[in-house]
Amino acid sequence: MAQKLALRRLLSLTPRTLPLQGPPAPHGRAFSTSVGCRSSFNVQDGSDFQDRVVNNPKPVVVDFHAQWCGPCKILGPRLEKVVAKQEGKVLMAKVDIDDHTDLAIEYEVSAVPTVLAMKNGDVVDKFVGIKDEDQLEAFLKKLIGA
Repeated sequence: MAQKLALRRLLSLTPRTLPLQGPPAPHGRAFSTSVGCRSSFNVQDGSDFQDRVVNNPKPVVVDFHAQWCGPCKILGPRLEKVVAKQEGKVLMAKVDIDDHTDLAIEYEVSAVPTVLAMKNGDVVDKFVGIKDEDQLEAFLKKLIGA
């Protein structure tokens, strides 16, 4: 009963009497929907992997993961953060092994998370499991050659 009353009161408020949740949004564009500056992407299929990973002139980190994998949920955002810090020097491809078992088999992924470092279409480095940010930065610097 109290919930219905509270909901009725909330719905009866006019937009100018609703309390503000923070400062008003600045004029102009509030967010961007462009993907041009994104450094990570989800692989859609085998030909997408070929185009965006194997044939890419930039080094690419490939994160083989699964939705049910707890360690993957920890490593994924951590890896994305470290890749984003590189400001486009390296890209990150995310491959769900349940959706793309053919790619997992082709690249001999036997456990998740597995991360491959690819340069000019070749696997140049690899690790399995979770790493901390310092270890991930070292992994990327070795890939980039910095």
